Amino acid sequence: MSIELLIGLVMLLIFAIIFILMTSVKIIQPYEQGLLIVLGNFRRVLNPGFNMVPPLISEVVKMDLRTQVMDVPRQEVITKDNSPTNVDAIIYIKVIDPKKAYFEVDDYRRATIYLGQTTLRSLIGNMELDEVLYNREKMNLHLRDILDKATDVWGVRVEAVEIREVDPVGRVKAAMEEQTSAERERRAAILRADGEKLSAILVAEGGKRSRILQAEGVRQAKILEAEGQRLAMILEGQGEAQKLRILSLGALPLDHKALTVLSLDTLKKMGDGQATKIIFPFEISKLVQGAAEYLGISQGTPEHTAMSAEDLQRLLGDADDILGEIPSQAELKTQLANIEKQIVQETNEPEDVGHIIPERQAVKAPEKGVLVRQKKGAKPAPQ
Repeated sequence: MSIELLIGLVMLLIFAIIFILMTSVKIIQPYEQGLLIVLGNFRRVLNPGFNMVPPLISEVVKMDLRTQVMDVPRQEVITKDNSPTNVDAIIYIKVIDPKKAYFEVDDYRRATIYLGQTTLRSLIGNMELDEVLYNREKMNLHLRDILDKATDVWGVRVEAVEIREVDPVGRVKAAMEEQTSAERERRAAILRADGEKLSAILVAEGGKRSRILQAEGVRQAKILEAEGQRLAMILEGQGEAQKLRILSLGALPLDHKALTVLSLDTLKKMGDGQATKIIFPFEISKLVQGAAEYLGISQGTPEHTAMSAEDLQRLLGDADDILGEIPSQAELKTQLANIEKQIVQETNEPEDVGHIIPERQAVKAPEKGVLVRQKKGAKPAPQ
């Protein structure tokens, strides 16, 4: 019996020794620090790793040195303009002095949360709702500075504060939605008015440009038509004048007999038609008298002797002066091509409708072959 008791005491002693050794060994994690308290007195801070402490009389408090995230509960705050608003936030803290965090405050986590609640309520109470909604970054920095200064005595550093949500109550939110809707309608009305104004300006500018271009086109067309009519009238008049001069040269050596034959031939042609009414532009008696004289029945008429070329030139003048310069077909084609080329050039020229359109020079009439110019020193043609 004594042997068994002895063995039990030995085993008990061994277990006691193991227990004492276990209580004297403390393992601190890399992200922690320990506070060694021996018989109610703070001895030192235990660093991460293996640490030996007095057994049975020591207490080790482990403090987490990592950044901790704390949620500030949602609360209703009244802003400066009496707008009830629900606000919550998130606080990021880190223990930098484990001794102060344990001995200076009961629970630094709870104390920081409550301090964040009261500070947030005080800060928003001095701001209007619009400032709260639009100045979150400024509020975050201000809250962090206030909380960091207050928690510095606890050995806690506030790294950041983020306002997570600002939610006005139902009535305020409805009023804000109406205000936003009215503002958007106002902007839409302004944009529509600006669009209509710009559209009207563009339409008026387009109409102005169109009318200017049409007027310019009508002006050019009238100039070209007038120039063409003038050129045609000049050519027709020149042709008629040359025709009359040629007839005068050809009719000068004709005698009464030749005129009578031509008159009878004309009368024959008039009678060959199908018209029932014939109007003679000269007296029949003169024609009959001329025919009788041609047949030798009437009184004799002196014959006109043929005039020589020198006499005709002396009487009427040089043939070139009488007929004038007759333009050839090639010259007329060249002049028309120049006019068309100038029209195409004026059409392709860019014009600015916002400024006065410069006057264009009218198309000049071709000088060569249009007007019959009298040569220097030539004799005037007979009238």
